[in-house]
Amino acid sequence: MKIEQIYTGCLAQGAYYIESQGEVAIIDPLREVKPYIERAKQDQAKIKYIFETHFHADFVSGHVTLAKETGADIVFGPTATTGFKATVAQDGQVFKLGNITITALHTPGHTMESTTYLLKDENGKDHAIFSGDTLFLGDVGRPDLAQKAANMTQEELAGILYDSLRTKIMTLADDVIVYPAHGAGSACGKNLSKETVGTIGEQKKTNYALRENMTKEEFIQEVTEGLQPPPQYFPLNVQMNKDGYDDIDVVLKRGSQALPPDAFEVAANETEALILDVRHQDDFVKGHIPRSIFIGLDGGFAPWVGALIADVKQPILLVTPEGREAETITRLSRVGFDYALGYLKGGYEAWKAAGKETDAIKSIPATQLETILKSQKVPVFDVRKEGEYTAAHVADAHLTPLDFLNNHLSEFPESETFYVHCAAGYRSVIAASILKSRGIHNLVDIAGGFKAIQETNIPTTDFVCPSTVK
Repeated sequence: MKIEQIYTGCLAQGAYYIESQGEVAIIDPLREVKPYIERAKQDQAKIKYIFETHFHADFVSGHVTLAKETGADIVFGPTATTGFKATVAQDGQVFKLGNITITALHTPGHTMESTTYLLKDENGKDHAIFSGDTLFLGDVGRPDLAQKAANMTQEELAGILYDSLRTKIMTLADDVIVYPAHGAGSACGKNLSKETVGTIGEQKKTNYALRENMTKEEFIQEVTEGLQPPPQYFPLNVQMNKDGYDDIDVVLKRGSQALPPDAFEVAANETEALILDVRHQDDFVKGHIPRSIFIGLDGGFAPWVGALIADVKQPILLVTPEGREAETITRLSRVGFDYALGYLKGGYEAWKAAGKETDAIKSIPATQLETILKSQKVPVFDVRKEGEYTAAHVADAHLTPLDFLNNHLSEFPESETFYVHCAAGYRSVIAASILKSRGIHNLVDIAGGFKAIQETNIPTTDFVCPSTVK
C-alpha cells in the first residue's frame, strides 16, 4: 500500500494518491491530471476510483477530465447531484482497492455532501482518514459556504458538523492518521495548522473544535465566530465542480496564443479583456501597460486572482515572465479562470520597444516615509488583513484590506498624495494597480511594506491585550 500527499502550496491544498496491488485511488485531484496518470504508469497501476470529499469552492477539481482519460469511477458522498456520470456513495459504503478498502463516512456540515473516506489496511485495521474540509489540523471546515445551497443558516450547518465530528470521526482510534484537504493559507478555515498530516489523537488534544467536553452551543459559537466573507469566486467554482468544465488541454490551447504588441493591443480593445501582469512586483512598479492589474505568480497567485476578479468568465490577456506562460494559464484554471485569450509575445520589453504607452508606480523606501512623517502628517493606507493590522500598524493608518479594496475606494483622497503598504510589498502593488486602473494615481507604494517600516522610527501602534490594561 502506498499513500502519497500531493500538496500545492499556492492553494494550500492536498490531493492524495493511494495504490494497492496495481489499483489506484485519487482523492481531490487538481485540474491538471497528467501527474496522476504518469504516477500510476510509473507503478504499472490503473486508476480505479476518483474520490471527491465534497464540491470544492476554492479550486476546480480534476475529476471530470481524469475520469475521461482513465475510465475511473468518480465517487461523491451522499446527497451529491452532478451534471456528469458519478457514483453517489451511501453512508458506510465500502470500496475495494487492491487488498485494502475505503469506506465512505458521510460527515455533513461544511457542505451537506461532505464525506470523509476511511482507509482500512490489508489487515482490516483503521489506518487513515481523508477528511476533506470536514476536519483540518487545528480547525474544522467553515459552515457558511453552503448556506444557500442547503437552505440553512451557518449555525444550523455548524450544529450538523458538530454531530458529524463526534459520531463519525472522534470515535476513531487515536492512532488513525488524518489527511486533510487543506493547510494554513486556505480560506476554507480560519485556524489551520501549517502541518499537513496528523492523527486523531493529536487533534483531540490540540484542535479547539474537538474539545472533549465542548457543548454543541459552544461549538457553534466558536466555529462561526470571526468568519470573513468568502471570496467571490467560491460559488462559481462549486458550480463548475458540480456541472463539469472544459478539459485543461482546451484551456491551455486557448490561452497559449502568442500575441505581438499590436495584436495584443487590438485584442485588449476589442474583447474588453482584463490585462493581468504576473511578473515580479518590482518589475511591475518600474513599468507596465496602463490599466493592467498586477497579481504576481510568485505570491499567493491563484487565491488572489479568485478574490479580486469577480467573474471566472472574464476574458484575460496575460503579461508573463518568459517561459512561464503555460504555468500561468494552468494556475488560473485551478480556480476556474479558463478564459485567457493569449499572452504578450516578448513580454513587457516588447511592448516598450514597440513604442506603446506605459505607466509606472512611484515607490519609496520606508526610510523616506519616515523623513516625510517627521515634517508633515500624510495619509497612510494599510492593505493587510484586519488581524495583521490589529497586531501592529502605523499610527493613524487607515485599514483598507486588499480582499475588500473595492469597498474602500471612496476613502482614498482624490488629489492629496497618499501612501500604501502591506506586509512585505506584494499586496500593496496589487492594490496600487487596482487603484490606478480605477483612475486613482495620486499614490505612493512603500517598498518592503510593514516589515521595512518596523526597521525605522516611524511610530506604530501595537496591540495590547485588554486583560493587561489597568
